[in-house]
Amino acid sequence: MSCECKFVAPKLEDRQWAAPLFQKTGSMGCQYNFNSMYLWSGAYPQQYCRVGDRVVVRLLGGLGESFLFPPGTGPLAPALEVMEDNAKALGVPLVMVCVTPDQKEQLEAEFPGRFTFEEDRDSFDYLYDVNKMADLPGKKLHQKRNHIRRFDDNNPDWMFHPITKDNMHLCLEMEKEWANLKDANEDKSLSAETVAIIEALYQMDALEMEGGVITAGGRPVAFSLGSLTTPECFNVHFEKAFADIQGSYPTIAREMARMVRERHPEVKWLNREDDMGLEGLRKAKLSYYPEILLEKYTVREQSHG
Repeated sequence: MSCECKFVAPKLEDRQWAAPLFQKTGSMGCQYNFNSMYLWSGAYPQQYCRVGDRVVVRLLGGLGESFLFPPGTGPLAPALEVMEDNAKALGVPLVMVCVTPDQKEQLEAEFPGRFTFEEDRDSFDYLYDVNKMADLPGKKLHQKRNHIRRFDDNNPDWMFHPITKDNMHLCLEMEKEWANLKDANEDKSLSAETVAIIEALYQMDALEMEGGVITAGGRPVAFSLGSLTTPECFNVHFEKAFADIQGSYPTIAREMARMVRERHPEVKWLNREDDMGLEGLRKAKLSYYPEILLEKYTVREQSHG
């Protein structure tokens, strides 16, 4: 029996019912944060519908049509049926992306032999101990401390401010300047990121986003924005700094970790998302020595033929 399911584009008002289901998934993967899906839905077209206490999320990207492992709780089969019906209607195999090891295990246990799994290194999430990001202890991270010391020396008047409605214009100003610097690359993803950041700032309260901005010499030089994925995991959605200001990146990363630790004592992990296979980004993320590299898999249904 096929389940009727009307797919719609992500809407802010859906957050009330959808966000709790995303959180109940219990996954620390950045895809299981409603805000990630909502904020990037302009750049990466996606739609969803509710099936029982699960959300079927359909992505329309580089792989053609694909799905997330359905966020929520309760039986998997009805959600999978909806996904399979959609794939069949398009004449393509059912594909799921960004499936975590726990979810892979669940699929193998409940549907043995039905799916194949392929590791997707470019989608691995980098998870860090919040205390290590806040304190940068030990020999491995001494270089980060040195960069911050240089930032302190060169910017004696720097200050970290939690982002509020009253100072969010600082982030908008900086984003505009940052985007103009990058315009020469004509990188479409940057303008998509700018759109996502502007939406995140204007809807901070509705999305329960939190962030901080660093000013130095009377101007914004770095900011960061994030939100809780689970009670123990905070997702850093955006982090921007001017690369020519030495130490600005490690300083905003440290200050953000300190703010999260202070506001959310139960948070153990900062998810700083994936590296998209970009060599520079991978190197930067590895330089903080992640505690967990959260594996992700692309999952394909085997043909029944």
